[in-house]
Amino acid sequence: MTATSGTSDATAPADATAPAGTFAAAGTAGAAHPATPTAANPQPPRAAAPIGVLVVDDDFMVARVHRAFVERVEPFRVLGVAGTGEQALTAVGELRPDLVLLDLYLPDVFGLDVIPRLRAAGHDCDVMVISAAREADAVRGAVRQGVVDYLLKPFEFEDLRVRLERYAVQRGRLLGTVVRSQADVDRVLAGAAAQTATAPALPKGMSVETAELVERTLREADGTLSASECAALTGISRVSARRYLEHFHTVGSAEVSLRYGVAGRPERRYRFRGAVTGLALPRAGRP
Repeated sequence: MTATSGTSDATAPADATAPAGTFAAAGTAGAAHPATPTAANPQPPRAAAPIGVLVVDDDFMVARVHRAFVERVEPFRVLGVAGTGEQALTAVGELRPDLVLLDLYLPDVFGLDVIPRLRAAGHDCDVMVISAAREADAVRGAVRQGVVDYLLKPFEFEDLRVRLERYAVQRGRLLGTVVRSQADVDRVLAGAAAQTATAPALPKGMSVETAELVERTLREADGTLSASECAALTGISRVSARRYLEHFHTVGSAEVSLRYGVAGRPERRYRFRGAVTGLALPRAGRP
């Protein structure tokens, strides 16, 4: 499933059921009291503390997709949805999320202008930009504002999942750090870079051999490849080829472009970016 952005002259509410001018807070059901642990029924391992998320997007259908994506990733929980910058400011003050997923094209303000207002109000929540804004100035502005990540629309669940999980790891490292020396500071500041420099483990069900085959095929392609073309070149199924290609896109070693035809969904095409993936594959003909 791909999350896309849409634009219209009318401003969509943050939630189909929320009145205009308000944000939609997630409903909470009463929690059941845990059973008393016994020898026959021991206490289960303690789960990671939930990470509260506020979704900010003026398109309520897109916001609904983002919310569903976030809810599939542990330990994230969506606390509410906002459709404007003002709603976002109000929601952060009331819900106190740990992370804000922030669109930039909001009907009342540019999304990045929300961040300094959050800081001025004393809110220290992290911000991850999720937007169709591809301008270099927007990306540079987001970096200057200290966003934890920047994800372009359209994207698929795996694109968001890997970024949320990376954020959760870094957040846990920051919260659990005790600074006794400069080495502790260096370790924290190097955390994000270390995650991208380390070769990512392949997802369950993928093999190193097939990953090497697909990556080599992608590297040596003249231009871009579709999943079907990659499957024909490698001899694996189209579904498997797409899974490996999407993995390379997720870890940053492949870029995706969309080719629009006469009818139907656009075709996703992949190009090798030259990033280090850890597979250390030589080109054909090299020793």
